[in-house]
Amino acid sequence: MGLFKKILVKGFAGQTFSSAPTLCNLHLLGQVRNPNLPPIKKRPRQKNSDKKRLDIRDVALHARVSIATVSRTINSVPTVDKELAKRVWKSIEELNYFPNSQARSLVSGRSRLFGLLISEITNPFFPELIQGFEDFAIENNYEILIGSTNYDPARMEICIRRMIERNVEGVAVMTFGIEEPLLDGLVLRNIPMVFVDAAPPSDNVSTLVVDYFEGIRQGVQHLAALGHRKLAFISGPMQQRTCQLRKSAFLRAVEEIGVQPAEEWLIEGNHTLEGGMRTMEQLLQCAHRPTAVMCSNDMTAIGALRVLARAGLRVPDQMSVIGFDDIHLAEFVYPPLTTVRMSRNDLARAAFSALRAHVEPTLANTKKAWPISTKLTVRQSTGYPAGMAVGQAGKPRKSVKASKLSRES
Repeated sequence: MGLFKKILVKGFAGQTFSSAPTLCNLHLLGQVRNPNLPPIKKRPRQKNSDKKRLDIRDVALHARVSIATVSRTINSVPTVDKELAKRVWKSIEELNYFPNSQARSLVSGRSRLFGLLISEITNPFFPELIQGFEDFAIENNYEILIGSTNYDPARMEICIRRMIERNVEGVAVMTFGIEEPLLDGLVLRNIPMVFVDAAPPSDNVSTLVVDYFEGIRQGVQHLAALGHRKLAFISGPMQQRTCQLRKSAFLRAVEEIGVQPAEEWLIEGNHTLEGGMRTMEQLLQCAHRPTAVMCSNDMTAIGALRVLARAGLRVPDQMSVIGFDDIHLAEFVYPPLTTVRMSRNDLARAAFSALRAHVEPTLANTKKAWPISTKLTVRQSTGYPAGMAVGQAGKPRKSVKASKLSRES
C-alpha cells in the first residue's frame, strides 16, 4: 500500500499524504496543477428533523388551486369542478401525498372508522372474520379498529371506551355473547351496532340471524344415514346465546330422527382445544359410549380428535366426529374434519353492510335482520358405526358421504 501511495501521488506535483488517497485528495491535487478547477462545495447533510413534511398547501401549490379546493376534493365534496378535482388528484399522486385522516375527519365530520369486537383473537375463526371485514372496509374506503375481549368484561369496557375516544361511526359486536349493560356507552351516544343472534331493541341496531338449525340438522341426518343412533353433543359455554341456540338445534334435529341422547352425552364445553380434550375424556369414561359426537365449534372437535388418537381409537371407524364453523384448519387435521360451515365472509359482509346502511342514508336500506345460512361439509371424520359394514366381506370400511348433502370439491 505504501508503494501504491508514492507512485500515485508522484503523478500529482510530487505531493504526499499520510493516509490513503481519496477522491477529495485527488481533486485538491488537481487544483495544484490546474488552479482553474472549481473548488469543492461541501453540501451540508440534511437532518431528519429538517425534512419538510408535505401538507395540503404543497398540493394546492403544485395543482395551482386554492387550499379549500384541495380540502373539498379530498373530502369528496360533490360541488368541486371536475377538472380542478382531476388536477388535485394528479398532484396528490405525483407528490406521493397522504391526506391526514384526522384532519379529514374534522372537516367532513366523519371518521369513516368502524369498530369490530371479537371474543378471542387466538381462535382461528376470528382472524378469518377480521380479514373479511377489513377487505370490505378497504374496498369502501373505511378503516377498522379491533378489540379482543377474551371473555373479560373489564377488558370489554376498555375496548368500548377506546372506540368511543376514536370516534367510531359504528361497532360490529361479533362476540357471540355479551352483557348488554357494557354497551350502554355506545347506546347513549347513538352509535350504530350490529350483533349476532340477539340484540337489544333500538333503531340503531341490526342483527345477524344465523340459521344454526339447518346446518346442524344436515349433520344429524348425515350421521343417521350412516347408521348412528348413539349421538353425543359437546356445547359451548351455555351462558352464551349462540351456544344455547346450537344445542337447541341439535336436540330438535335428533328428535326428528326419533333419537333421545343419554343425559351424560350432553356435555358443556368452552369452545377451546383444551375444552374439547376435557369433554371428550369425559365421554370416554361413560359406561356406554356414543358412536358419534357433534361439537359446537371446530376447536372443540379438533381437541376431541386429539384425545381419541391418544386413546388409540380410530376416527371414523370407532368414533365419528362433526365440528361447526369450518375454519381453514378443519381440512388439514387428521382425519380432515366433517363440519357445519358458517361462512366468515358472509358474516363479515352482512356486518359491514348493516353498519354502512346505518351511517350512509343514501343506501336506503332499512333491513334490521340479516340472515346467515349454514351448510354441512362432509370430509373424512364421519363413517359407519363400528360393526355396521361387517357384511361387506373383503372390503375395508370407508367414510361415507351422504349424496344429498354438501360435498367437498
